[in-house]
Amino acid sequence: MASVYSALFLREALTRISSSRAAWFWLLFEPVFNVAYMVLIYTVIRVRTMGGVDVFIWLMVGMLAFFMFRRTATQVTNAISANQALFTYRQVKPVDAVLVRGGLEGFLMGIVASILLGGAALLGHSVLPTDPLTVLEAFFGLWLAALGFGLVVSVVTELVPELGRLINFVMTPLYLVSGVILPLSSVPQPYRDWLMLNPVAHGLEAARLGFSPYYHAVPGLSISSLYGFSLVSIFLGLALHRRFALRLVTQ
Repeated sequence: MASVYSALFLREALTRISSSRAAWFWLLFEPVFNVAYMVLIYTVIRVRTMGGVDVFIWLMVGMLAFFMFRRTATQVTNAISANQALFTYRQVKPVDAVLVRGGLEGFLMGIVASILLGGAALLGHSVLPTDPLTVLEAFFGLWLAALGFGLVVSVVTELVPELGRLINFVMTPLYLVSGVILPLSSVPQPYRDWLMLNPVAHGLEAARLGFSPYYHAVPGLSISSLYGFSLVSIFLGLALHRRFALRLVTQ
């Protein structure tokens, strides 16, 4: 199993970095563009802080945390279709491709986050979190949630391909309802409680709170909600992979 995982990891890494011209550049460009675009908008309307935190750091941390979830979930979801040819080897199972892709994407996002935070530090922003363990806990929870989500969806979309479009449709407004660019604390009740049913929102708020103890986090923030969703979805995803293992190989 270790040999299979190491080979899959190297294959996926080469594909992810060199599948197209300057693929490594796009890994960095997407979050940089989103942060720069939103900072420009907030600069124009003269917003300097958000929830008691520098708006630049607020946006960067929120977007990096969200991309940790979305990129991992997307890559994990497409792992089976992208590696279908490898399943002719008995040693390689669909779940192996899914887990390795999830690990690779988490590793790459860790590198991307380090580079962007380092760049922000060079620009004069304070990027050292006051509670690093809380930040790591939030990012790791988002990665686990993305892995669990991808495990479930990778099976569902192979069995019912039409559901893939519906899931892609749901992922689009997730950018807004998770509080990436708008503070959820400004949303009136009872709508705020409805938005906090989204586990990703808890991860983003926890990551921001870890960077600054003065951040006005949304009331009801619970990192256990994020981890509860992660564990349930991972268990369900692994069960689905076990149940439909033969069908996924012959699909």
